[in-house]
Amino acid sequence: MSAYVIVNVDVLDEEAGLAYARVAQKSILSHGGRYLVAGPTPEPVEGTWDSSRFVVIEFPDMERVREWYDSPEYRRAREIREGKVRVQMLFAEGAPPEGFSLPA
Repeated sequence: MSAYVIVNVDVLDEEAGLAYARVAQKSILSHGGRYLVAGPTPEPVEGTWDSSRFVVIEFPDMERVREWYDSPEYRRAREIREGKVRVQMLFAEGAPPEGFSLPA
């Protein structure tokens, strides 16, 4: 089942942000990830969203997400962004096409 990486991003140093993005993108694509959403955070419909950028990445499965996240390539990307790009990240498994089950 597909798995997703949901990311909130705030860039504190544009040069470091671009360097991080180049390395991160290459590592994501090499591990079978594909970008579904990437760009400035749109105006929230409800509540607040406290980041300037938003990314959703799809991977074939959760195992591939974890392989990517633990890879030497992505560790390098994390080192590049340290103290210069704030990232909040969630890993989520996809739901079956019929949706989720509600408790009885």
